[in-house]
Amino acid sequence: MRVLFLTDNFPPEVNAPASRTFEHCREWVRAGHEVTVITCAPNFPKGKVFEGYRNRIFARETMDGIHVIRVWTYISANEGFLRRTLDYVSFMLAATPASLRVARPDVVVATSPQFFTACAGYLVGKLRRVPFVFELRDMWPESIRVVGAMQQSALLDWLEKIELSLYRNAAMIVPVTNSFKRKLIERGVDGAKIKVVTNGADLSLFRPREKDVQLTEELNLSGKFVAGYIGTHGLAHGLETLLDAARLLQEEGRDDIRLLFLGDGASKAALKERAAQFGLKNVVFLDTVAKSDVVRYWSLLDVSIIHLRKTDLFTTVIPSKLFECMAMGIPVLHGVRGESAEIVESEAVGITFEPENARDLHDKLVALSEDRILVRALGGNGVKAAGKFDRVHLAGQMLRLIESHLSSREAPRGEKRESMKMGAMDE
Repeated sequence: MRVLFLTDNFPPEVNAPASRTFEHCREWVRAGHEVTVITCAPNFPKGKVFEGYRNRIFARETMDGIHVIRVWTYISANEGFLRRTLDYVSFMLAATPASLRVARPDVVVATSPQFFTACAGYLVGKLRRVPFVFELRDMWPESIRVVGAMQQSALLDWLEKIELSLYRNAAMIVPVTNSFKRKLIERGVDGAKIKVVTNGADLSLFRPREKDVQLTEELNLSGKFVAGYIGTHGLAHGLETLLDAARLLQEEGRDDIRLLFLGDGASKAALKERAAQFGLKNVVFLDTVAKSDVVRYWSLLDVSIIHLRKTDLFTTVIPSKLFECMAMGIPVLHGVRGESAEIVESEAVGITFEPENARDLHDKLVALSEDRILVRALGGNGVKAAGKFDRVHLAGQMLRLIESHLSSREAPRGEKRESMKMGAMDE
């Protein structure tokens, strides 16, 4: 089978969409399929092209057997609605014609969080006369309304009409949560074509390990109880709540607890300024590191903090870092309501706190710091539960869904059957 995958994010970027896409495509290649990814020059989240890459019209490379095509896009930092939208639209305009330069696929998959990639997937599906699969990671543009990046407008209303059209025209929709599926059905989308494949973790990379001694010493964390946030510092994440909790700790003289922030994003500069304003000595800010190195920093944590703003939309979200924490055996302080909180509680891998409630976060952080037996128990539960969310298994699940859909389509004159065996010729 030939798979064409369109994504705005791909390694060496290290955000959740890049990781999921790479790990799924890698497994599909290992299963014997031919996978081509069309993406852009790596630049997320700072809007600066990574070292060793250029923002070129068309470039090829190979990663773990995956054929990667990078196209030119208007590059913008992960901030500002209009500039980001221009970034997204430019990818759609570049990826669509680029797809005509590769062998005809059997299926085209396009992934959110931004739906202009899905628009490209729909167009490519029409041009190449193949099914379009929409992998849904975020309810965009609804999330734009929620975080206040753009006021209510006719433009957002128009974008939501296009979004609904994409759902209706997709051959299959693969959301990452059951909540997304319920929401789509409520909006009139056919539930029979919605197949949930949750996020997960690469268990070959994320697994329990001792604290990295060198980093512990470099960051002056020896003897400290370390709580950390690792990931994008965006508007949706409400990380001011974590700083407010750090301020409460400092005012109490709790010098035994440190908060570590690793990552970049639209809110990082403001967060650092806020920490400086408060004079926080118990907070450490670090820039994004390579995927291969991030486990060293995960190892520093006694507990991981996961947080999103307090809004109904985020009750449908399951942050992918939850599964990485579980695989590493790191208990979670979970400030997200809804489906993800249900996982935390049912698997007993952490403790929930009310989103945007710094006092609640503070109290539960202190309680964990004083109960190392509970910390070990929660971490152990995470390791046991992580097997349910092994990325290898989930990649296979999505692959089987795609294969099942293709095999159910009527193939004129046996054309599809031959395509599945050896792939179609270049047009």
